[in-house]
Amino acid sequence: MAITLRETIKSIVNQHLTSKKGKVFGQCLTAVGWVGGTLPELYEDDGMVELSMADVAGGAIVVGAALANSKPIYVVRYQGFQWYNCVSIVNYAAKSKELWKRSCPIMVRSIAMDGSIGPVAGSSQHSLYYKMPGLKIISPMTPNEYLYAYNQYLNDDEPYYFSEHRKSYDNTEDLNNIIYEDADITLIPFSVTRFAAQKASEILLQKGIKCNVLHQLWIKPLKFNDNFYEIVNKSKYGCIVLDDDYTSGISESVAYKIIKVTNKNVECMGLKDKTAGFSFETDNLPPTENEIVEKVIKLIS
Repeated sequence: MAITLRETIKSIVNQHLTSKKGKVFGQCLTAVGWVGGTLPELYEDDGMVELSMADVAGGAIVVGAALANSKPIYVVRYQGFQWYNCVSIVNYAAKSKELWKRSCPIMVRSIAMDGSIGPVAGSSQHSLYYKMPGLKIISPMTPNEYLYAYNQYLNDDEPYYFSEHRKSYDNTEDLNNIIYEDADITLIPFSVTRFAAQKASEILLQKGIKCNVLHQLWIKPLKFNDNFYEIVNKSKYGCIVLDDDYTSGISESVAYKIIKVTNKNVECMGLKDKTAGFSFETDNLPPTENEIVEKVIKLIS
């Protein structure tokens, strides 16, 4: 039976606590659900540290643990809460190595969720961390990607921001690139939009439109696939960068990098420029496969 991403994360955290004697910090870790089933049923004696509900203080406590060489994992249950939690991480952990020659490695598990959860908690917020030097951002959506990302963190001495999404937790499969020699357009998806991009490519093919999908794991440093620019250059109508964040952030920055090299038309799709509410009517959700298909058809026609 295939192992889900949820089970993979749970196994990694269990190993981190029991074998590597690390620590896991966060709010309501041992509450009902164990953070979407991604944590083992262990407690404080095992290294599972319950933080108070003072969001700003939590990051500072974890920075202290990192300076004590404990390789902590910091769980932030909703990515939107990074507006409070990121303060000490971006202003101390990210700068410590450069300024004071003292590494401050932290693995920040930042968990995104979409749908009727209001103006603060929802969507991905990796743009908050993106412009700060001294840390790395990765967005694993598959079991193999998460294991790779965790090993990268263990073998490094810098803070890592894991941009997760709850909709990926049931996934068991790798997300492989879709590449056509004579593609009409290329999709460049980050985070949870990778699943929608995959489905959109299948729908478009049925309509006679060949759509590449170049899945992006690394956000910072930005690491493109092999032959990335060559593939984009061959795409007749350019490409679309997809993200579960506002477009005026990472997606537009990535688009600028692509335009400089390829001189191709590059569009961006992400959250709409509005505040989300608590209902279906007021949601602000990432691009769906149908919205992507509609955008591609509009560009081509």
